[in-house]
Amino acid sequence: MSSRIRIVIADDHTIMREGLKQLLAAAGDLEVVGEARDGHEVIERVRQLEFDLLLLDMSMPGKSGIDLIRQVHAEKPRLRILVLSMHEEEQYAVRAIKAGAAGYLTKESAAAQLVTAIRKVASGGAFISPAVAELIALAAMPDSAGPPHSTLSDREFQVLRMLASGRTVSEIASELILSVKTVSTHKSRLMQKMGIGNQADLIRYALTHRLIEDPESRA
Repeated sequence: MSSRIRIVIADDHTIMREGLKQLLAAAGDLEVVGEARDGHEVIERVRQLEFDLLLLDMSMPGKSGIDLIRQVHAEKPRLRILVLSMHEEEQYAVRAIKAGAAGYLTKESAAAQLVTAIRKVASGGAFISPAVAELIALAAMPDSAGPPHSTLSDREFQVLRMLASGRTVSEIASELILSVKTVSTHKSRLMQKMGIGNQADLIRYALTHRLIEDPESRA
């Protein structure tokens, strides 16, 4: 790795990418060499550019989140991935780290911690909150129990979030390129695992655990 850390920023919001670029430019040793607006562009940059760290938003159009982290990690295992997410829920961070990310930072804390996190992850370290470190440690222990959604597979977790955001089974099937039957099976399994009987309870659960953004909290 050169003395300058080369970074690709992946976020579907232009204003967010511009803000991040300004924040990183002030650091001196950080250089943004590319940007991506969706999962397809992320894979393009990974294949075309030489860089040290991918600063990745968890929620973008097309392939995103855990699936995208897995693909990037499979294609370039040595590339460091730092996830930047609007979700505070630690469950996201645990899944992201297991999929191949080296760090997880919420957008709320990004301004204060981003440069430190990038330097740490780029140098081979990990950057996670104490709460996430504790969750990972607990998960490694026998007979550990987490919240109901911690028992879901990554795909079930993804479907849960999409259902709670108001998407129909057909819309989810189209977006994830799965059959309606497969998505319906995921829905049945996740609701059974979590002991949830209807859509309203599912949405309430997701909001309570901050698995989706509360529409009323938006400015």
